[in-house]
Amino acid sequence: MENTDNDFEIPVIYKGQELSFPAKLIMTGYTHKIQVEVADQLIMFEPDEERNYRAILDAAQLQKNTRVDVTLLRAIATVIESVIK
Repeated sequence: MENTDNDFEIPVIYKGQELSFPAKLIMTGYTHKIQVEVADQLIMFEPDEERNYRAILDAAQLQKNTRVDVTLLRAIATVIESVIK
């Protein structure tokens, strides 16, 4: 990812390990998305109606059969929610 003022790191403790994922804030109209690089994939996190974050995976990446651990995505979303709320 190209370094800008909207870039930051998301620290996550997952399976007893401290991990850090590069992220970027993307403003879209009245809302925002957070693009996170996980296992060489760009995954978008966006708020739902209740301001909980959900992961959005690109269909092309899913077709590559690249697996991303759902528990890890939940852990990342939890960290995002703890900072935003």
